[in-house]
Amino acid sequence: MINEKKLHFLLEKTKEDSQSEKKVISILEKAKNNAVNLKNSSEYVQSLEAEETAILLNVNSSNESLMQKLFDTALFIKRSIYGNRIVIFAPLYVSNFCQGSCLYCGFRATNKLMKRKALTKKELIAEVKTLQQQGHKRLLMLMGDHPKYSFEDFIKAVEIASRVTSKPHGEIRRINVEIPSLTIEQFKKLKATGKIGTYTLFQETYHKKTYQKVHPAGPKADYDWRLNTMDRALEANMDDVGIGVLFGLYDYRFEVLALLAHAKHLDEKFNIGPHTISIPRMQSALNTPLANNPPYSVNDRDFKKLVAIIRCAVPYTGMILTTRESPNMRKELYHLGISQISAGSRTNPGGYSKSSLKKDGQFSLSDMRPTKEVIRELVQLGFIPSWCTACYRLGRTGEAFMEFAKKGNIQNYCHPNALLTFAEYLIDYTDIDMQKLGWETIQKELVRMPNSKRKEALSKNLEKIKNGQRDLFF
Repeated sequence: MINEKKLHFLLEKTKEDSQSEKKVISILEKAKNNAVNLKNSSEYVQSLEAEETAILLNVNSSNESLMQKLFDTALFIKRSIYGNRIVIFAPLYVSNFCQGSCLYCGFRATNKLMKRKALTKKELIAEVKTLQQQGHKRLLMLMGDHPKYSFEDFIKAVEIASRVTSKPHGEIRRINVEIPSLTIEQFKKLKATGKIGTYTLFQETYHKKTYQKVHPAGPKADYDWRLNTMDRALEANMDDVGIGVLFGLYDYRFEVLALLAHAKHLDEKFNIGPHTISIPRMQSALNTPLANNPPYSVNDRDFKKLVAIIRCAVPYTGMILTTRESPNMRKELYHLGISQISAGSRTNPGGYSKSSLKKDGQFSLSDMRPTKEVIRELVQLGFIPSWCTACYRLGRTGEAFMEFAKKGNIQNYCHPNALLTFAEYLIDYTDIDMQKLGWETIQKELVRMPNSKRKEALSKNLEKIKNGQRDLFF
C-alpha cells in the first residue's frame, strides 16, 4: 500500500519539473477540467497521478503567482463538488485514560501531569446538552486506549449520547467516531449500534521508521496493524471511513503522497475512497516536548499549499479542518477546499459543560471562539453552515455516496439540506441580528438555485420550519 522507496523517488524525480510554470499550470488545468467533467464521466478516476501530485508538492510555496493559481483551482473544485456549504461538528472526548506511548500526545500514559477523567453518564448527558445549546447536531466522539474505559464502555456512551434531547429542538443526528484500531468483530459491533456515521483514524505518519520512533510501546506501536485498520473496517461493512496525517512528524510532501496512496488503495479495493481526509497540524500539549518542538514543522505557506493539493488530488472527499488552527488561518483555508470544520471545541473530557479552558486537553487549541462567532464569520464570508445528516439517514453512504460525490452530484442534496439546517439554527439558537443576516443569505441562495422544482420544494420546507417542523431533508 505504501511504497516508501517509490514515493521518495517521485519527490526527487519531479524537482526539476516543479520549476516549470507551464508544467504546473497544465496539471492544475487537468484537475480543474476533471471536476468540470465529473458529471459526464462514465467512470471515475482520481484526478491527479502520484507523479503530478509530487510536482505540485515540490513547487516553492513562496512563488505567489503559482500558489494563487493552485488556490484558485482548489476552491473551484470544492465549489464544483460541494458548493459553498461547510459542515459543522464538535468533538466530544469521553475519556482520556490511555496506555499509549505516542510521544506527541498529551494523553500518553507516561504523562504524569495529565489529570485522567472518564465521563459518568450524568456528565456525558450534560456535555451533549451543552453542545446542543450551541446548535450542534453532529458529534465526533473520541476516547483514549485503556482498559479503564473499554470499547464496550464507549458503545454505551454512543447509545446514551444519541438519545439526549434538550429544548427547544436539541438532538444529535449523526455521531462519527475516532477511537483506537479495532478488530473486524469489534467493527461489526460498532456497526450494529446503528448510530455510527464515519469511523475516523489517523495513521499519524506513514513513514515507518518515524512511526516506530514516536510510538515506542503499547498497542499502537504496530505500524501494519494501524495501517490496515480501514481495510478491517470496510470488510466489516462500516459505511464510511476517514483518514488523516498529523503534519509535523515527517516531511509533509511524503506524507501527502502516502495519504493519497492510502486513499487510492481503499478506492481500488473497496470502491469506497475515504469519506473524509483530516489535516491536523501538530500543536503543543501539556508536558509533551515533541509536540512543543515538531521535528518537521510545517510553516503556514506550505500548509496552505498541501491543503489545496489534497483538494485537487481527491476532489470527491470531504476535508476536515479543526480548531488546532488559528482563526486567521482557518479563514484562509476555508477558501482552499475545506468542507467540514469543528467549532467551539474542547479536547478534555467535561470541557463543554464546565466551560473549561484548561491546558490539559489532548493538544492545545488555537481557535477558542464560541461556535456562534464561527458561524457568523462563515456566513459573512459567503459560506453556508450545514448540520445536514440526510445522506447518512437515507442510505447515501459508502459506495452510494461515492457515486454521487464522484460525479459531482452530491451538492444537489448538500446545498438545499444545508439551507434547511441553517434555518433551524437561526430560529432555535441565534439572536435577532444573526437571524436577519441568515435569512437574507438564505433568500440569496434561493434566487441563485437553477432547479425550479427543487427551489419550490425547498421554499415549502423552509416555511414548514418557520412553523415549527424540524428535521426536513431531501
